[in-house]
Amino acid sequence: MNTPAFTVLIPARLASSRLPGKPLADIGGLPMVVRVARQAQQSGAHRCVVATDDISIVQACAEHGVDAVLTRPDHESGSDRLAEACERLSLDPAELVVNVQGDEPLVAPDLIASVARELAMRPDCVMSTAAHPLSSWDEFLNPNVVKVVIDLRSTALYFSRAPIPWWRDGMNPVPDQGPLPSPAPLRHIGLYGYRVGFLLGFPALGKTGLEACESLEQLRVLSHGERIAVHVTPTAGAPGVDTPEDLEKVRAIVAAGPSGHPSV
Repeated sequence: MNTPAFTVLIPARLASSRLPGKPLADIGGLPMVVRVARQAQQSGAHRCVVATDDISIVQACAEHGVDAVLTRPDHESGSDRLAEACERLSLDPAELVVNVQGDEPLVAPDLIASVARELAMRPDCVMSTAAHPLSSWDEFLNPNVVKVVIDLRSTALYFSRAPIPWWRDGMNPVPDQGPLPSPAPLRHIGLYGYRVGFLLGFPALGKTGLEACESLEQLRVLSHGERIAVHVTPTAGAPGVDTPEDLEKVRAIVAAGPSGHPSV
């Protein structure tokens, strides 16, 4: 299937508790958010726009030929910011957008396109996302690694910080080594496709107990009876940037040249 028409929206907040000014952090001579946009531009998207709460990010984008829109600073979530961006850009409710986080400077263009295609192929779903098989017990048991379980049509059944699915006959006690359950558990990759009409209505959806419990916004979607299609890719996504240590790792990868980029 050909890649459908879609817009990439990149939410970028200047404030960050662990890495102040993160979107403007220099990576190989470019602000991080500009590197994200340039990766996204290679996905086949007909437009890539940064949605930000700070004029300095708008100015940095303009200096490098990247479209940006200034949004309110008081949004509770990235999805709320994206909804405002859709309104400001006058996007049609039937259009597709892909949310690429502003701290993913090595995001694979092919993965962005795959998330857009997944949603285009699933008219029963309002969103799409991505996941990959886990290969280590440490990640499977790590609450900071979000897991997803899917049905036979690759529709999300649940997202959790807990190790799911629970391997009844092989995890009591939890093994120290050896293979993971088969089929392999899936790690969620935080890349989202949306139908604009759903995204515009998302801020009005009430927060749910599951969302509060797991601190996972996508559970609000499932709790309200909507469906999320999941594209399963065989390998892990490229590393994002949350901490100063992450930033140095990404700088090293960029400095190594094209051969240093992880493949997805």
